[in-house]
Amino acid sequence: MQKTALVLGATGGIGGEVARLLVARGWNVKALHRDPQRAAKPGDGMQWLAGDAMNRADVVNAAQGVQLIVHAVNPPGYRNWGALVVPMIDNSIAAARASGARILLPGTVYNYGPDAFPIIDEESPQRPVTRKGAIRVELEARLQAAAADGVRTLIVRAGDFFGPKVGNSWFSQGLVKPGKPLTSISYPGSAGVGHQWAYLPDVAETMVRLIENEDKLETFARFQMEGHWDADGTRMVAAIANAAGKPELKASAFPWWLLALASPFVAVFRELREMRYLWQQPVLMSNKRLVQVLGAEPRTPLDVAVKRTLAGLGNL
Repeated sequence: MQKTALVLGATGGIGGEVARLLVARGWNVKALHRDPQRAAKPGDGMQWLAGDAMNRADVVNAAQGVQLIVHAVNPPGYRNWGALVVPMIDNSIAAARASGARILLPGTVYNYGPDAFPIIDEESPQRPVTRKGAIRVELEARLQAAAADGVRTLIVRAGDFFGPKVGNSWFSQGLVKPGKPLTSISYPGSAGVGHQWAYLPDVAETMVRLIENEDKLETFARFQMEGHWDADGTRMVAAIANAAGKPELKASAFPWWLLALASPFVAVFRELREMRYLWQQPVLMSNKRLVQVLGAEPRTPLDVAVKRTLAGLGNL
């Protein structure tokens, strides 16, 4: 029997990547959007439905007959997280309870504070130091509570996303300037501090492979990806320079001072600045549990992944 998934956030980076991969794997894919005619692309293989992730009836109705709900929806530009994020997950939980579907949630590292660093596993304590982190902890706590009623959840946590179809990301907003040939690279991290990256197609592949191993998943299942570990901040910069055919390019310091000046007026700058602590110390998520289930983590070679990303961003 052909399986069906409902994707919330199919126009976003991770939601879109997972939706396209599910279509390629033979799933029926429903995508909920407030303006489905604008969101649909010719030949994308998805059934676009009109609705809002903030409207419980819309989500519950769209989830009828599905086996998977991909909860990849977030308020754009980090705006109004406190009022929107938790109600949206509550709606997905209600839909999963009614349909029997498993919820797939892309996790974040925001959940963790410095007390959990430098190496994090799935059982590390979640004591966030930011507002967004506290909201994400609450979101996951609600999913875990729902598991007691049989609502199945899969959370996959990874490093900073990059990829040819990633929208807002540190790669495309901090390191390079999309839409023009690469002439400079800025780097947000402190010198010598390691940072973890995740190539978005690899993240989607990992998520779908886990879904395909449903019999190996707990009711409340959590996994972490290792992705690409840059031990001192130089590996990603070198990969970008080499992919652009400009190996002589060196990174300049990211202008954190500019974010500080603009934060009172620009919401996205304020939210990015709040995450600076993740660039000031190494944070590495262990993938041991993932490897135990899948045997190996899907991993595109860094040079290949970076070149595809720069091409997608219009930098080559």
